[in-house]
Amino acid sequence: MSAPLPTSIKVVQGVAAHEGIDPTELEPPLHAVIDTDALDTLFRPVENATEATAAVEFSYRGNHVRVDSAGHVDVTAGDTD
Repeated sequence: MSAPLPTSIKVVQGVAAHEGIDPTELEPPLHAVIDTDALDTLFRPVENATEATAAVEFSYRGNHVRVDSAGHVDVTAGDTD
């Protein structure tokens, strides 16, 4: 079994998929917008997590991104404001 992806990578993949582009094309890079080390530390993948106990939301490239402690990453159009 492979190791779970860090949350920051899941965010990059989610935003790229939402926009229909390759993850390497994202500008600015995610780490220029949010502390990716903190994101990965606070929202480490947890085996068999089913219920979220915490979440963070932020805007990236005009998208609303929501990450929760159950490992879900949701990307929708629009800002968090």
